[in-house]
Amino acid sequence: MITNPVSGAWYLIRGFSLLNKPGIRAYVIIPLLINISFFSAVIAVGMRYFDTFLDQLMPVLPDWLTWLSGIFWILFLIAALLIAFYTFSLIANIFSAPFNGLLAEAVEEYLTGRKPELAGGWKKAFTDLVPSMLAEFKKTLYFAAWALLFALFFIIPVVQIIAPFIWMLYTAWALALEYLDYPMANHGYKFPDNKNKMSKRLLQSLGFGLSTSVATLIPIANFLVMPASVAGATALWVEKFQPALTSDSVQEN
Repeated sequence: MITNPVSGAWYLIRGFSLLNKPGIRAYVIIPLLINISFFSAVIAVGMRYFDTFLDQLMPVLPDWLTWLSGIFWILFLIAALLIAFYTFSLIANIFSAPFNGLLAEAVEEYLTGRKPELAGGWKKAFTDLVPSMLAEFKKTLYFAAWALLFALFFIIPVVQIIAPFIWMLYTAWALALEYLDYPMANHGYKFPDNKNKMSKRLLQSLGFGLSTSVATLIPIANFLVMPASVAGATALWVEKFQPALTSDSVQEN
């Protein structure tokens, strides 16, 4: 099926517009606070150990280099912020996995007026808390394994010319698969099978994934990219993927 990648990218914008809708905000705020708290704690611990490191280092340096202490702290804070910005989406996906399913439920109910087939609410989310995080961790390992394979293209002569293009396509595909998995799981679809279903709307999937990839590179804004991507993927599922899969099922019967 020929689809439009631009319309796929538009669904990320649609996702951002859905985050502040009634009945959806709570599913955004709670995981966001959890993830910000996690990163704040990590940075606080890092500052403590870095302070200890400087206490041991500075007495070794000549007195005229004591001014380097301030420079070291500036470099540490810049590095900490960069690491937080560019790993936030990866770590946040693991911690927020149970809430992302709830967010997809809420968005689908807002758009259609009915809950998805396997909706379980907060009770199911807390019951499946650990299994959901483990499943997300396994997905992350799956994506990382493929990422390592594609990274090798950058050191293979001749192939390295097209390596950036291949990497861009892989990232777009991985992110689309990551976020579409939430609304699809709410209807009983399993992660290993979802890529086959996504291939039926390949360009639209790549457009959505590519826009998500670009958005994750924007500091501060990338804190909201994950919930916006879940919301956008749910809208994409409701309006494009589910009707297409239903149509295929009817034709097969």
